[in-house]
Amino acid sequence: MTNITLSLPNEVHDKMKMHKEIRWSEVVRRAITDYVEKLEEKGSDMTTKKLLEELGDDFRKTLNELSFEKAEKEYKKMKDAEWKRVSTIQTG
Repeated sequence: MTNITLSLPNEVHDKMKMHKEIRWSEVVRRAITDYVEKLEEKGSDMTTKKLLEELGDDFRKTLNELSFEKAEKEYKKMKDAEWKRVSTIQTG
């Protein structure tokens, strides 16, 4: 199974910590799986515009507010963290 890293607003993370009984990785896994299935159902008819419409106004608003500089900074942090993780894996 593949691991991924994602960023959340601090407020969301604080609320998640109040519900320690929930396996948040499973919630995210199911959400991603559902969206992939929707994409596969739509096939090549799914355009970026249609996908953004299905994801909703909140997602579009957040995406529009994301500056290039912040996106680049977060990508670099993720890339560095992944390199650190991968470089510590022992093989053989």
